[in-house]
Amino acid sequence: MKQGKRPSRQQKEELEARNLNPANWLVERDSTTELVLINRFSGKTRTIKKGA
Repeated sequence: MKQGKRPSRQQKEELEARNLNPANWLVERDSTTELVLINRFSGKTRTIKKGA
């Protein structure tokens, strides 16, 4: 598993649009179509589509 980074402002807006708390998520991978996130506490990953 890759090490997560703190989300940028634009990524935080994507998370808030999906009712996720940006303080609880780290960004593992950011591509043009999707955002792969890691939960800070449980370590579970979640993939969300951008712009959907």
